[in-house]
Amino acid sequence: MEILAPQQYDELEQFIAAHPRGEFTQSPRWRQVKSNWGYEAVVSRREDGSIKGAISVLVQRIPYLRTTLLYAPRGPVCDVHDWETLADLKAGVDQLAKKYRAHEFKMDPDVPMSDEVFIQQMKKMGFAHSYGPDGFEGIQARFNYRLYIEGRDEEQLLANFSQSVRRNIRKAVQAGVEVKAVGPEALEEFVRIMQVTGERDGFSTRPKSYFERMLAALGENVRLYAGYYQGKMISGAICTNYAGKACYVYGASDNSDRQVMPNYLMQWEMIRWALETGCTVYDFQGVSGNLEENSHMYGLYRFKSGFRGSLDELAGEFDYVYSPFRKKLVDLAIALRAWLRRRS
Repeated sequence: MEILAPQQYDELEQFIAAHPRGEFTQSPRWRQVKSNWGYEAVVSRREDGSIKGAISVLVQRIPYLRTTLLYAPRGPVCDVHDWETLADLKAGVDQLAKKYRAHEFKMDPDVPMSDEVFIQQMKKMGFAHSYGPDGFEGIQARFNYRLYIEGRDEEQLLANFSQSVRRNIRKAVQAGVEVKAVGPEALEEFVRIMQVTGERDGFSTRPKSYFERMLAALGENVRLYAGYYQGKMISGAICTNYAGKACYVYGASDNSDRQVMPNYLMQWEMIRWALETGCTVYDFQGVSGNLEENSHMYGLYRFKSGFRGSLDELAGEFDYVYSPFRKKLVDLAIALRAWLRRRS
């Protein structure tokens, strides 16, 4: 086990970007996006010194309570059935917990709920396993809709889409919608549309500075896409392309001109980017685990499922508690803040 120094992060980046379980949120570059968190990286090495496993850990200090939360988004990056490597990485996290006086370590690996062997091993290591039925109860979505594209070309992918998706892609093209990758200069308008989307659909949005950091940190591994109609941006999206996986991370659409179906063409252009760069999967990201048609989230599933991918149920979150007392204080503080917000 080794806790890396910043000058070793290039080696870590090369390992994570090439690993089948690599995730952009595990890249050391992600720390530049999450600039309000601290960052540490733990690796496990083979006898020849090469890295065989890694975990990037974000460090959130809890004001006034003199404690911290350690969080590894979609970590670790390793063979998740290599118990020796997992134990070695956990030993490094334990050292970080002492260094930062952490009350808890949380991770949400990209492991299917069906992997009972992994889940039981984590429990043996002292982790508590938690998940919710809808899938949006944790930090990241537990149900992801994914299109596995390996071995298929554009024609085959299009033919597999539902008839309505193909029709709406054609409708956008015929209406003159133009979807293209744009630079940071388009962020002002993208953020405006994102705020419109948040107000319409009832979710909070991130500031422009967050997206600026994301584009700068991930470089060629991320694109800002914009959909234009009659010279006006009416939709936008941010897509990552990292370690053989493309992810639709953020999407926005204006209230006007929705009848020209820009979001369908937007998805198709991002899928084409994934295909052109040799990705094996295009991840539409989160949907609700409640697939009842009367669910308020069903429309999101209906839209994504038209691209005829797969609904992947992930295992959820694994928590290792270092201080039950301090964790209880933090949980009470979070609950109190939520109560005050509801009353304000």
